[in-house]
Amino acid sequence: MYYSSGNYEAFARPKKPAGVDNASAYIIGTGLAALSAACYLVRDAQMPGTNIHIFEKDSIAGGACDGANIPGLGYVMRGGREMDNHFEVMWDLFRSIPSIETPDVSVLDEYYWLNKEDPNYSLCRATKDLGKDAETNGKFGLSDKASMQIMKLFFTPDEELYDKPITDFFDDEVLNSNFWMYWRTMFAFENWHSALEMKLYIKRYIHHIGGLPDFSALRFTRYNQYESMILPMVTYLETAGVQFHYNTKVENVEFAIGGGDGPKREHTGVGQDTILKIQATSGVFKRNPYSTPTKKIAVRIDLNHDGDKTSIDLTEHDYVFITNGGCVENSTMGSQHSPAAWNPDIKPGGGWDMWRRIAKQDPSFGHPDTFCSDPQATKWMSATVTTLDKEIPPYIQRICKRDPFTGHVVTGGIVTVTDSNWLMSWTLNRQQQFRDQPKDQLCVWVYGLFPDKPGNYIKKPMTECTGEEICEEWLYHMGVPTDKIEALASRHANTVPVMMPYITAFFMPRAAGDRPDVVPDGAVNFAFLGQFAETPRDTIFTTEYSMRTGMEAVYTLLNVDRGVPEVWGSVYDVRNLLNATVKLRDGAPVTAMKLNFVERAVLGKVLKKLEGTDIAALLKEYGVI
Repeated sequence: MYYSSGNYEAFARPKKPAGVDNASAYIIGTGLAALSAACYLVRDAQMPGTNIHIFEKDSIAGGACDGANIPGLGYVMRGGREMDNHFEVMWDLFRSIPSIETPDVSVLDEYYWLNKEDPNYSLCRATKDLGKDAETNGKFGLSDKASMQIMKLFFTPDEELYDKPITDFFDDEVLNSNFWMYWRTMFAFENWHSALEMKLYIKRYIHHIGGLPDFSALRFTRYNQYESMILPMVTYLETAGVQFHYNTKVENVEFAIGGGDGPKREHTGVGQDTILKIQATSGVFKRNPYSTPTKKIAVRIDLNHDGDKTSIDLTEHDYVFITNGGCVENSTMGSQHSPAAWNPDIKPGGGWDMWRRIAKQDPSFGHPDTFCSDPQATKWMSATVTTLDKEIPPYIQRICKRDPFTGHVVTGGIVTVTDSNWLMSWTLNRQQQFRDQPKDQLCVWVYGLFPDKPGNYIKKPMTECTGEEICEEWLYHMGVPTDKIEALASRHANTVPVMMPYITAFFMPRAAGDRPDVVPDGAVNFAFLGQFAETPRDTIFTTEYSMRTGMEAVYTLLNVDRGVPEVWGSVYDVRNLLNATVKLRDGAPVTAMKLNFVERAVLGKVLKKLEGTDIAALLKEYGVI
């Protein structure tokens, strides 16, 4: 497996790998990573669909990408997905997945047309004082000191960030700024989360810094994530003959380790350009420090289907793709009249317990307890509010400044309530969010980063609140008169709360080797998938990361001769770096920084030397000087 860039390989079809007709694949989970692996097995590895088996512990596919009208509860979305135009793997795959709505077009076609005709941007990013615009005015509000703290983190080597929290690098100069409000609520970062992950995010999305305040950097699907992404993939796979096994838990994968060295796989290819070859051979993509070349073979999968325990014995020609861990494991739903239960206990058949059993077998298989041992630090809550008539929508429209019933962009991303004790944010994507949703109803997604704090209106923690009470808190912060709140929440809306103990487990401070490589060194017939598998340069908590691990896993194990698109290289583009520098300073040039006499003299001499050069022209073009 190797990386490529440009369109030389983007449109090429790989040759059929030798022996694939006689091989089988077993995939654990049905999240985006698992489904992507299955799609790449069908499309590029050209494995017969009947040879592919997918095990899912629940009764429906999708993992964290859910969206359903649950009888007795109502519409529920545990989360939402924000996409970027440079999700290279995602668009590589979705160009081949047929739309389930429009004949003869792909999911990518649909998505592209939609976001061109109805571009996303927010008209109110934040509120305060009961629904008033917080008037952030697109500004980051960073002092020179805060800007330097961000720059220092950006340039700090990864090794110095291992196991360290964000607060080791940012103080109140950053943490009290609009920048941190935008950032933490958009990506769900907490102050105690990983400084390494924060740095990786800044580098990964340096080209979108200017779009953070109004979400103009983002793209969204037409419907909820299940109907817009998961269902087309499942339909594609079922049409190809792929076998889905629902209500089937995988309790363990057993490995045979030893007996010499495993396969040695090259990380270069003839399709690579000079830069990518240098990266592949220079050690810039660091391997797991616990790796060994020792031969490692998956030999057995232990299954539990509705209490009936069986095993599948594996050969070297049976490929196993393992979704380890899981951000929505142990999530629970409440209702309009009951809170969501707190149930963090890890049990057999889930992604965490399975990963613990696997990790005991070899050090290179990762350290799950780095991520799942402190659910109090990794939890937050969401809720889906369904407005039942036309009583609540005017309050929504007053804030988002758009008619929510047009089918077009509504809030354009989350609206953060800056003075909410829960640090509440809420959003309405294009309505209706569900194909069967009545035309006079709206589905609103609400989440709180601080669910243990008492609310401003409901004087108890979000964790103890019924759906109705969460709706009341939301209505209060939208400026609904207090004498109307109770009636609106109880009779004109239905709210379903969700508790997710491990939703940001992947952001916990970590070090190299805590996540296993997608294909560990020495692995013969298995790979790891999803948010807790390691692939270089990309960032977790994105659709792209999950799908990238699926592509890399299939291309590596089956030796698919086509390049995996490299992570978009904006961090290596001087134009993006210059633009981000100025945007973070709210448009102020670097020459406006407060400098002492010596620093200003040095800067003046440097600029003097640059006069009349292309460098000076570039600095002026992007407002740096």
